[in-house]
Amino acid sequence: MTDLSLAPTRPIGVLRHRKDPMSSQESAKSGRNVSPDLVTGKWLTTDELAGILSVDPSTLRRWRTARPLQGPPFVPVSDRVTLYSAIDVERWLRSRRVDPEQAA
Repeated sequence: MTDLSLAPTRPIGVLRHRKDPMSSQESAKSGRNVSPDLVTGKWLTTDELAGILSVDPSTLRRWRTARPLQGPPFVPVSDRVTLYSAIDVERWLRSRRVDPEQAA
């Protein structure tokens, strides 16, 4: 399995957001649970993730349009740009992991 923290990526750019005066406790009470890692973490394009997973980019596109949806969580930034959080991809890969010793 590929270590996503070592995967080469090109900079996507800085995600800009308005400053929110709410504390993290206030945010949790209001139901706005956004992990700081999700905002500041590494983001991958379809092509980058396809390279890491050793699949064709069309496979990821097919997973995004399948019903029910398949593949790792994604963020459709625009009609032409879809991003994947490295954190979400790692979580998705771990959920699919099969340990033969535990399966026996």
